[in-house]
This record gives sequence, C-alpha cells and structure tokens, in this order.
Amino acid sequence: MTRSITVTGDGTAEAVPDLLTLTLAVEVRQDTAARAYDDAAGVALNVTEALRRQGVADGDLRTSGLNLRPDVVWVENQGQKVTGYVASTDLVARLGPPQLAPEAISAAISAGGNSVRINGIEQGFKDSSAVAAMAQDAAWHDAEVKARRFAGLAASRLGQVLSIEQRPEHGMPVPVARDMARTFAVEGVAIEPGTVAVSAGIVVTWELLAP
Repeated sequence: MTRSITVTGDGTAEAVPDLLTLTLAVEVRQDTAARAYDDAAGVALNVTEALRRQGVADGDLRTSGLNLRPDVVWVENQGQKVTGYVASTDLVARLGPPQLAPEAISAAISAGGNSVRINGIEQGFKDSSAVAAMAQDAAWHDAEVKARRFAGLAASRLGQVLSIEQRPEHGMPVPVARDMARTFAVEGVAIEPGTVAVSAGIVVTWELLAP
C-alpha cells in the first residue's frame, strides 16, 4: 500500500488593474408606458453615444436587463392607483485603464442627466492569465512547504506527485486597500486603482517515502 500525504496550497498575486467596468442604470417615469419606454431608450442611446465618443468600443458596451412596470400608490378608500409607468435598463461598459475612466463616467452622466445613476464599478484585468499564473506558483510553493513539513514530522520524505487538483475559483479579483496610493482624476470623482489581488488554490498528493 502506497503511503501518501495530501495538502492544500493557497496563493495570492497582486497587480495594478488595467480595466475598469462601469454599470449604469437608466430609469424614466412617464404618464404612459409607451412614453416611459421611448424616453428610456433615448436616454440609453445618449449615454452609449457619449461613451463611444470617449473611445469605448461597441464590443465593450452591453445592455443588461429591461423592465417596464406601473408606478402605483395606495389611495385611501380607493386602493392601489396607477400614477404612471417606469422603464429601466442597465448598461455595462468596459472603460479600459482606470486613469481614463473619470472623464468617460462624467460624459455618460452628463448625457443621461437625472435619469441615470451609477450602480457600481469593478476593477480587474483585460487578461488575468499572467497574474493568475503567479498566484498558482504561490499556491504550489505553499503546498510544497506544508507537505515537506508534515513529511518531516512523520519521519518520512516526499516522493513523486500522485495528483494535483486545482480548486475552483470563487468571486472576482479583489482590490487591495492598503496599496491604493495613486489617484487618477481627469474629471469628476477620482478613481484609485491601487492593486487587485487574484487568488488560487490547489490540492496536491505526494507519495511518502521512508527517510
């Protein structure tokens, strides 16, 4: 029977993000459903055209969600009463490097006026493979250090690797607050890119040999 040891390794790598993704919500209230829908479409078009003028490519613009509903209030002795209609949609834009984002965001808000709001921004990488590889290297080193330590405690030594399993990644790259030192602000609110951390996890099984 082959003696073996199985350990988990965790690693993290950090890098300055080169991509900022913006999510905008467009919401319009009107007295009829048709007007609400048409106005929302017009605002969304104005916003996307403003982003295109800022250099955002068509492939980096996406419409996410479309909703049209009655706006109701409760009136005493009458129950629910429709006071108008609300049309809404979400726009997702990949803006490129964070230092270029404030001007594009300001242009989008100006184009949308009071009918647009920011639902959030997310920083990441156009290609995260290099950062992910560094995180995997760190995870391997962590696993190997643990395995050698436990093998020594068991009066054994490591043999060949029997299996390697990469644990599934959960969540998105995480901004690291302690490194948020640089601030880019062309117009509007400053964007602090800092660094973004990518994590990796592996499960490795080694053969255990006699010392």
